[in-house]
Amino acid sequence: MADLDVLNAIIAPEAEALGLALVRVAFFGGESDPTLQVMAERPDTRQLTIDDCADLSRRISDRLDALEEAGKDPIDVAYRLEVSSPGIDRPLTRRADFADWAGHEAKVSLKEKRDGRQRFNGELIGIDDEGVVTIEDKEGVQHRLPFDAIDTAKLVLTDKLIAATVPLSIEGADEMEEEGQD
Repeated sequence: MADLDVLNAIIAPEAEALGLALVRVAFFGGESDPTLQVMAERPDTRQLTIDDCADLSRRISDRLDALEEAGKDPIDVAYRLEVSSPGIDRPLTRRADFADWAGHEAKVSLKEKRDGRQRFNGELIGIDDEGVVTIEDKEGVQHRLPFDAIDTAKLVLTDKLIAATVPLSIEGADEMEEEGQD
């Protein structure tokens, strides 16, 4: 349906032109609801504003429309474009994500079973220079998983993660609280 490597190569420069880092490009929904999902963030805040989403969506749409007009459409079906931030319980897709979010709880699924298991839950310890991700389960066992063997990984929503997530802006929060108390 769609080659994700090709789409990444098209979309990443559009995100970078806006000062954004591309987190994930996915295509899902099958024949009933084909969706091109793009997640991006501002490197300094790790978040995305609504205006950022709109700007990136326009850039991607314009670029894909131009490719379609040139007869080089990378997606051969009608689809919906969805641009969003990765959210608090974000997917971990880049090597840097595994280092940046060390100390938080994560779920990791492998492409194939390793030592009889395909899914690992626990505290993310990090990633080493060889690209091996370490996660420690609730029993204190550390599992070393090659980055290239990982199918999907995401953070688990916990109080610690919520506390570590900085809001975009707290400007005006005091006034909102005072207004609500009247």
